[in-house]
Amino acid sequence: MPNPRVRIYTDYKSPYAFVANKRLFELEETHGVELEWLPYTLRVAEFMGTVEERTPHFWRKVRYAYMDARRYANAQGLVMKGPRRIYDAFYSSVGMLFAQQHSFFRPYHDAVFRRFWSHELEIDDLAAITVVITSCGGSASEFKAYIHGPARAEHDRIIDEAEALGVFGVPTMVFNGELFWGGDRIDMLIERIEKPETIEAALGSRHRKPV
Repeated sequence: MPNPRVRIYTDYKSPYAFVANKRLFELEETHGVELEWLPYTLRVAEFMGTVEERTPHFWRKVRYAYMDARRYANAQGLVMKGPRRIYDAFYSSVGMLFAQQHSFFRPYHDAVFRRFWSHELEIDDLAAITVVITSCGGSASEFKAYIHGPARAEHDRIIDEAEALGVFGVPTMVFNGELFWGGDRIDMLIERIEKPETIEAALGSRHRKPV
């Protein structure tokens, strides 16, 4: 039988996506899972509103979220510094796609997450992302051609497909048509992988198809 396949939507500017990486990659070893990583580039203003519109209640929630994510990061020995501003992660997201196409996804993925959260990388700076690409063995000229060629259409198609599935945040894992949002749902995902028959009861349907 083929290995179980889990699709993961992630965004380099999400603290919770950053701290979920370790457990998700471990699934490859512990459960023989095939992971498919795709970008879901969060449009911060769309779901958080403009800075001027944000209330004290909102900022208390944001401060707690970063403190909470930092606890997970500290437990893994990761550095997590709060972002200095609002970022458009398009270049880093299509860099992920380019890295997959050229077989250096994991070093690129790890480097972008680690360097961004250490304040060593601006993920919306094309030149900076290109440096990461080349440090992983990629071609700067080919990456530039990708950026000015099919990258935007491919990126937007992936976002549209994700939202058609019901994705709204990261990390989101999709297994046999069922969505799991957040690192705190990885245990439930593992339960489904180990006992796929429980999916029918959870979904209340016999007509969901694998992703």
